[in-house]
Amino acid sequence: SILGGLSASGWHTCAMFMRMLCDAFLLDSTCQGAPGVDQVKWKKPVLAGDTLRGNLVVLARRLSKSKPQLGFVTMRSELVNQRGESVFELENSIMFLTRDAEGSLS
Repeated sequence: SILGGLSASGWHTCAMFMRMLCDAFLLDSTCQGAPGVDQVKWKKPVLAGDTLRGNLVVLARRLSKSKPQLGFVTMRSELVNQRGESVFELENSIMFLTRDAEGSLS
């Protein structure tokens, strides 16, 4: 193959990332969904046998203008292989329930 062996499709890499994000973070959060993806980059092939780890950086946060019980968190996520190479980047916003002044969920 021109990639040097069996490789995952970009969308398979996206699916693996979403599974990792859900298992590590979203399933134990107040996540209410996402309006979409702003940007996705497949930077290097993910080859059979690669080990991937994820990184996530919060870029911004804001309250919903129409639903004050919701907040939007914009983040950039990355998958890195065992050689330290960035293979995938995704930027998107996710909606979360907010807390009131006393710390209770809205």
